[in-house]
Amino acid sequence: MLDSIHDDPPILVCADLQVEYLTPGRRHVILDGDAVTSRCLELLTLWRGNLWPVMHLKRIAQAAWFNPASRLTDWIAATKPRPGELTFEHPLPSAYSSPRFVDYMSNIRSVRCILVGFSLDETILATAADGFHRSHRYQVVADAVACRQPGTGDAAAYKHAVVDVIGNFATIQASAELLRTSGAVAV
Repeated sequence: MLDSIHDDPPILVCADLQVEYLTPGRRHVILDGDAVTSRCLELLTLWRGNLWPVMHLKRIAQAAWFNPASRLTDWIAATKPRPGELTFEHPLPSAYSSPRFVDYMSNIRSVRCILVGFSLDETILATAADGFHRSHRYQVVADAVACRQPGTGDAAAYKHAVVDVIGNFATIQASAELLRTSGAVAV
């Protein structure tokens, strides 16, 4: 439930929901990407159904491994931004590397954002830390975020460690805490 009827609903921030992260054989493939995409879609459906604000972040890095002209940087079809939803392209891991994003976040009255999506160990971590230092409040939905397979070690342990680090800068929640049978959002 919203804290008060007069509170603005939090902004759902969908980070880097791009084809690159679901394409087998790619360096940044996310193994549990389908499950995470499904949870992101549930939250998107709730936000869109209630006409709450949705924001999409898209990484457009110029690194050798990242070709912005490639179709791999396209949005995942089911999560593609709709008219009226904000989109921001960011060249560095943090969304705050986009001057438009910084301007927008600086000019909204109540900054409460719920982060979901891919690039947990880059975009989500960097954005939550940068936002924390600007006194912006972020919540990360632990079961609606994912990162690429680490070079060595256990992927689940790596994700858990990254989520623990993000917990220093943002509130960590499960999607079940946000999705209620009544359709209300708990913040």
